[in-house]
Amino acid sequence: MGINSQSEIAADLQIGPTDQGMVRIYVAGNGVELPMDFDPEEAMEIAEEIRAAAQQAEALMAKGRK
Repeated sequence: MGINSQSEIAADLQIGPTDQGMVRIYVAGNGVELPMDFDPEEAMEIAEEIRAAAQQAEALMAKGRK
């Protein structure tokens, strides 16, 4: 499955700080629990990538509306 493949799989996403000073992205669904810990600098880079992807998606949607 790639980034452009649609899926009917549902999962829960939680993001927050840990007591160890890390940022945890926790994905759970379909019998799978996936905790991913990142140091704050890595988490900021991920946040920037998410923001950039959201801006690109918005631009694509705006093109489609015209």
